[in-house]
Amino acid sequence: MFVIDQLILLAAVLLVLGILSSKLSARLGLPLLVMFLIVGMLAGEDGPGGIYFDNAQIAHSLGSLALAIILFDGGLQTPITSIKQVWKPASVLATFGVLITTIITGVSAAYILNTSLLYGLLIGAIVGSTDAAAVFSLLRTAGIHINTRLKSTLEIESATNDPMAIFLTVGLLEIMTNKIEPGSGLIMLFVQQMGVGSLVGLVCGWLSIRIINNINLTTSGLYPVMVAALGLLSFGISANLGGSGFLAIFITGVVIGNSRFVFQRSTFLFHDGLAWLGQINMFVILGLLITPSSLLDVWFEGLLIAIVLTLIARPLAIFPILKLFGFNKRESALVSWVGLRGSVPIILAIYPLMYGLPNANLIFNVVFFVVLISATVQGSTLPLAARKLGLTIPPPPTPAATLEITTLGESETEIVQYQLGEDSRAAGRRLSQMALPDGCVVAMISRGTKVIPPRGSTLLLAGDHLFIMMAPNMRDFVDIACASINDAQDPTLYNTELLLKGFTKISDIQHSYGISLPATAHLSLAEFLHQLFEGEPQQDVAKEFEQVTLYVRDIVDNRITTVGIVINANPRD
Repeated sequence: MFVIDQLILLAAVLLVLGILSSKLSARLGLPLLVMFLIVGMLAGEDGPGGIYFDNAQIAHSLGSLALAIILFDGGLQTPITSIKQVWKPASVLATFGVLITTIITGVSAAYILNTSLLYGLLIGAIVGSTDAAAVFSLLRTAGIHINTRLKSTLEIESATNDPMAIFLTVGLLEIMTNKIEPGSGLIMLFVQQMGVGSLVGLVCGWLSIRIINNINLTTSGLYPVMVAALGLLSFGISANLGGSGFLAIFITGVVIGNSRFVFQRSTFLFHDGLAWLGQINMFVILGLLITPSSLLDVWFEGLLIAIVLTLIARPLAIFPILKLFGFNKRESALVSWVGLRGSVPIILAIYPLMYGLPNANLIFNVVFFVVLISATVQGSTLPLAARKLGLTIPPPPTPAATLEITTLGESETEIVQYQLGEDSRAAGRRLSQMALPDGCVVAMISRGTKVIPPRGSTLLLAGDHLFIMMAPNMRDFVDIACASINDAQDPTLYNTELLLKGFTKISDIQHSYGISLPATAHLSLAEFLHQLFEGEPQQDVAKEFEQVTLYVRDIVDNRITTVGIVINANPRD
């Protein structure tokens, strides 16, 4: 038997165990990353697996690749509206927040470990950032729902604070090994990491969309692979130019994910699976790298550092910053508690080993123990903390699946499946009363084991699955029509035109979208507009009210067939 045959068998066994551990994770209430680490530790030299692995270089390389893939997937799934909403607090947390956490934790670590201040600050820098893989995984699998601003702040902070932690770690190591001088050299390193990473990410993202939509590949299966290759290309270019590859690949993912491109849904599904593979691979390898018995030598010091980091350093960094941006104490407390440490600190703890720093093994063991404590305690108590702080909200009516009907080029249509909740705007009403945007077609309704032909008179019930065919730009409005009746009006839809059929009733528009018009409820849009204009209305003429503006978009045989509605962002007095 060849060695590669044994390696393939070993890798497959570890992957299967890692995936199966996700079921156990849900029952025990432990974050997945802890279960993956445990699988690696059990397979290691102190566990029943007995595998000896101590190659820090390989662990660093595979861990960095996996982290890049995870960040890319996170970028693909981050709406640009979320970034616009929270980029200010998230960016301050990702820079000054990490710096404050590093200083407080570093000074404490130097005292606890009875070592020099530089060594302490190095440990503080390594554990200073929250881990994107851990936060993304926990927020998507913990079964809790929090408001969009809070969730976006947590995700974007965790995705963008890695470059700061890497910069501080590398900068301190360069100072400790006399490769750069403190001061101007450190500032130039920071500017280079952030500036080059941001620029490369934006440029590569812009170019990637044009390449994907114009390359016309022979098979659809190559498109997700092409997207992955372009993401890794941005990482490689930035890293080789001295910038942050992690920041570059995240920004590239955001640009690609918020653009329209062919085979988009299948690409997202492919990268979601790839990110999970990266997580399992990364945490299992890092679990293999540690010798569990060595943690017994540093458990007390590691516990003290974890307590300082979680209960002192992180809150002191979070509360003042978020107060500046209008977050209340309960929201700040949750952001502080979700300061999960994961793969990034462990990967950064490998750096001192690669630099040949004295006592590098001590740093690695302490950091690993801190990560275990952080992930286990904070990760497992997040749902409880969110509920106790009163920050949970009902689950949104997220579509269960999206199918694509894709042709190469600009034409693209989706079939989106919605499940109606008990308080959905559409539940208990006729299909014709949904007031769907012009061009949307309900292709099928399923109720239990039955398939119901869609007709205007069909009564919709909670639990029904609606398969709606639409253009991508209609998606936000259909989301509202299927959402909870208690949901607030989405400010991102201000100044965006909603096209409706002329026969749509005023009352149905109010119920489906929360849009009020100064008209009798039983009137249709066409009838209302005919009353407003003297004589016959002309195409593209508008009538403006305090909150909305109506546009006559199509007229057939003197009948208004299509009407545009725009919600005004700044209503007139």
